[in-house]
Amino acid sequence: MVETLTTPRLILRPLRPSDAGPMSLYASDPRVARMTTSIPHPYPPGAAEAYIERQATNPRDEAWAIDATPSGGSELVGVIAFKTEAVEMGYWVGPPFWNSGYVSEALGAVLSHLFEARGLNAIGASVFADNPASARVLEKAGFVETGTTMQYSVAREDSALSRMFVLTREAMDRRVVELASTGAV
Repeated sequence: MVETLTTPRLILRPLRPSDAGPMSLYASDPRVARMTTSIPHPYPPGAAEAYIERQATNPRDEAWAIDATPSGGSELVGVIAFKTEAVEMGYWVGPPFWNSGYVSEALGAVLSHLFEARGLNAIGASVFADNPASARVLEKAGFVETGTTMQYSVAREDSALSRMFVLTREAMDRRVVELASTGAV
């Protein structure tokens, strides 16, 4: 079950049925869908509701709604997910919220939670090579690029070059110490 997490500007909470509308709106944007492996474009009716229902009943994977209401923002600005089997993070944020820092803030909280709660030694992530903004989010969180691979994108209906990243517990711990020394945490 997804545990609710908080940051100074966000609530990271389980998805709920009322998230389906904004999720459909943002996920149906081709700029969002093309940067993911699994969001189709066009985004079919009922897809958001089905995803929310799957997350509510899936004991292995976790998905958090990125809720910006503590800072006067929208109830759903994006989604951040952890795939247990792959030990891999994924996220997307709606275009109105790009460059807001929400994903970086959410990712930091979720990573801290996962390393602590699960006792993990490393977490992976990947981004399409034509998505430098997401790569910067990962690098800012302390992820290190480990190589490239081809990944299929449902929205692109083709494989595309992806950059693979990993964040070790050791690197995460160093990052927390660095942030603390600058007063950022």
